[in-house]
Amino acid sequence: RMLYEGNVEEAILPGEDGELCVLDFHHPFLYRLRRGMIQLKRSGARQGAKVRIAIMDGVARMTGNELVIVVETP
Repeated sequence: RMLYEGNVEEAILPGEDGELCVLDFHHPFLYRLRRGMIQLKRSGARQGAKVRIAIMDGVARMTGNELVIVVETP
């Protein structure tokens, strides 16, 4: 099922090597995720308005200006 779809200013991902911050037009990547919390700052949202999604593990792919994350949730 889809947990979130929409534009964000910033995505913070819990990765195998530590947290990864993704902004607009980030360099393309494929990144392994670990247990933790994905934090998404909505575009145009007031300061501090974030969506938080708990995950068990997953993978994130950035291509063009699109971030796709496939995860297992608790």
